[in-house]
Amino acid sequence: MSKERIILGIDPGTTVMGFGLIKVVGKTMHFLQLNELDLKKYDDHYLKLNLIFERTIELIDTHHPDEIAIEAPFYGKNVQSMLKLGRAQGVAMAAGLSRQIPITEYLPKKIKMSITGNGNASKEQVAKMLQGMLGLKTLPKNLDATDGLAAAVCHFYNSGKVSVGKSYSGWASFVKQNQDKIG
Repeated sequence: MSKERIILGIDPGTTVMGFGLIKVVGKTMHFLQLNELDLKKYDDHYLKLNLIFERTIELIDTHHPDEIAIEAPFYGKNVQSMLKLGRAQGVAMAAGLSRQIPITEYLPKKIKMSITGNGNASKEQVAKMLQGMLGLKTLPKNLDATDGLAAAVCHFYNSGKVSVGKSYSGWASFVKQNQDKIG
């Protein structure tokens, strides 16, 4: 019998956090869910971070993913935006690490390349490809959810390859790989 595993993909953000879940049976992936956590109505940045943590824990406790794939922050010109995005990503990662779930980060270009074959594809192109691949009847209005799903699908395509990005199996692994940044 084929081993089953569930992959949770997360597109972190402090305005909207998108997520998607797939189940892998053997070498076939099956769509489970995609959705988003809308944080626009909250002004307090720390409240948003807490909500991201709580929602990620809720997803983990409900779906019991075997692995988490998360979109890494991209390096933009706005330092404040990048700092907030990094915090959102860190909180989602902390939730996974607190449940001992292996986490792999993927750069946005790597995710887009895995789904569309083009690292510069638009959100709409990624969403349309996922719709075709997974047989989604409709696409969400906001595409943060499909970005989260894309991270999970990217992880499926890259599983078993030698170099898939930064991967953490727990706090000790995270600390060991980031000693130069910790101090």
